[in-house]
Amino acid sequence: MNINTNDEYRRLTELYVGMADGELEQLAADGNSLTDEAQDVLKAELDRRGLTDKVEKIPPAEAPQPVFQELVTIREFRDLPDALLAQGFLQSAGIECSLADDNLVRMDWFYSNAVGGIKLRVKPEDAKEAFEMLKQPIPAGLNTEGVGIYEQPKCPKCGSLDITFEQPGWKCHTCKHEWSDENPETAE
Repeated sequence: MNINTNDEYRRLTELYVGMADGELEQLAADGNSLTDEAQDVLKAELDRRGLTDKVEKIPPAEAPQPVFQELVTIREFRDLPDALLAQGFLQSAGIECSLADDNLVRMDWFYSNAVGGIKLRVKPEDAKEAFEMLKQPIPAGLNTEGVGIYEQPKCPKCGSLDITFEQPGWKCHTCKHEWSDENPETAE
């Protein structure tokens, strides 16, 4: 027993000692709604008062049954940031989703290839819509309130919007071209 559990037993004992017999009997009739600690203390107080024969036995609390939900993997990611972006995109559209193996990859990204990447999973009935949403092209620009049109950076070689900034410059995921802001035409 830890200190918090001892405090809870003490609190419940004081509570039940102050209750009338009828109140304890009524509480025992609905014993399944009590925590394990509350049931133990209630049984002890009923025994102390000699009321156990007047009250039906408190049935043991039934353990809640886990609900298993079938999920399907709609995409695998090598890198955690990409997986988190896709997850956030789907969640913002109201599609429940979760990542699998993300904690393992967080520990060491070398595990990503060993486990087949980070899996983005959704309910089977949402799979088609989620897959189609993730296939949408990257918008060329965004209308930002107070700023105007924000133009998405693109690869100077192939024009792809599928790029990322990696120190010390940019990298295109389509053609693998790398460049810096100072000289976008040359590969590094």
